[in-house]
Amino acid sequence: MEIFARSRVGEQIVKPSRHKTTISSDPLLIKDLTQTIEDSEKELVELTSHLVSMNSLLGNEHDAQNFMEDQFKNLSLETDRFGVDHQELSKLAGYSPSVGNWENHENIVGTYYPKKTKGHSLIMNGHIDVVPVGDERLWTTSPFTPSVREGQIFGRGSGDMKAGIAAFIVAFSSFKKIGIEPAGKIFLQSVVEEECTGNGALACLHRGYKAEAAVIPEPFNETVMSAQVGVLWVNLEVFGKPSHVLNTNLGTNAIEGAFALWQGLKILQDDWNSDRNRPDAFSACDDPIKFNLGIIEGGEWASSLATRCQMNLRLGFFPGTKVKDVCIALEKNLNETIQQSTKLSDITFNLHYSGFQSEGYVADMNSEFIKTLSNSHKIITGDEPDFFASAATTDAKMFELYGNIPATCYGPNAKNIHGIDESVSIDSIVRVTQVLAVFIAKWCGINRLS
Repeated sequence: MEIFARSRVGEQIVKPSRHKTTISSDPLLIKDLTQTIEDSEKELVELTSHLVSMNSLLGNEHDAQNFMEDQFKNLSLETDRFGVDHQELSKLAGYSPSVGNWENHENIVGTYYPKKTKGHSLIMNGHIDVVPVGDERLWTTSPFTPSVREGQIFGRGSGDMKAGIAAFIVAFSSFKKIGIEPAGKIFLQSVVEEECTGNGALACLHRGYKAEAAVIPEPFNETVMSAQVGVLWVNLEVFGKPSHVLNTNLGTNAIEGAFALWQGLKILQDDWNSDRNRPDAFSACDDPIKFNLGIIEGGEWASSLATRCQMNLRLGFFPGTKVKDVCIALEKNLNETIQQSTKLSDITFNLHYSGFQSEGYVADMNSEFIKTLSNSHKIITGDEPDFFASAATTDAKMFELYGNIPATCYGPNAKNIHGIDESVSIDSIVRVTQVLAVFIAKWCGINRLS
């Protein structure tokens, strides 16, 4: 998941009502289920910590996925391991151009079949890939050496989103411990490429894994996601006119030109964030459209004006906007910035697209699915959940837009995701696991084991 901005939607969202299901009439069963998870705190901490200890940077997910496959097998799930076939997926709506090719780059899906199906089917999805750690010298402890202190688990991926994966594993396993099973088909998914394309989740859909709802335990502070923006990744290659620094008036520095183009894009960002362009779902958010300059490199010699500069950019955009229209607006803005300044007359550019080409969506907050999840949160916390519109993209878009599957995110409190000293709250992991277990029981129903 990308870094996101949280905001409360408040009165604009209809609060969920209680949805009567099999488990709601048996408070003792809820108590047993949630107590079992409370007693499993040590297991949750150990499982999350072990996942954090496994460096699963992009293209290096193999060992972590071996572990996930073993976890699913230990739960007696039917397991399926398959790669991300970019040639095949590129024919599908929702595909984003790959940022590389890797071996041992596979999804793991565990399928549970109830003895008797009475309830809805469900996907519990999480991504195993994590973002780069930055300069390790800035971390208090090594990013892949998990550290437990002050009620938090520290390490890269602790919040985003290995705690969420641990939560749905323990939530699912808690049923058998008290002599019951979910009464609907469940798919547990550990996927790759969430942090750059979403193609891992798309590969699951293409392989036929579909259900009546999908929950992703992203670290969204125990809130229910109501909407998310679209995201486009682009490489902006800028060319100047080189010269010796003795004759700077005879040339144009590509690095300085790149920064001028970047400032022009910030104007576009502000325009998209204006009230007149903002959908109702994001009306309570503070500047949900984020443009980010993530990588920059350029120049050849300290005493020469730079010939070339390359910037890797991330552009957010609102649901309802097509990727092709974002690309058109981007190119128009760059050309206008050049035309408006004589200092940029020698600047030219190329645009290269790879990575996210992901559109946004707005969830149906009045659906049975969202009401059931919200009611499960209330059972555990005593309060209605907050809803938020995310300024990030998640794999929920794949299920909603291309699988016709209602989807949202609900996960634990985390700090510094994508940053230094990333951490996740242990108490929050326990609560989220309890909420997910109650939701499974209410959404899928239950069978008692003989």
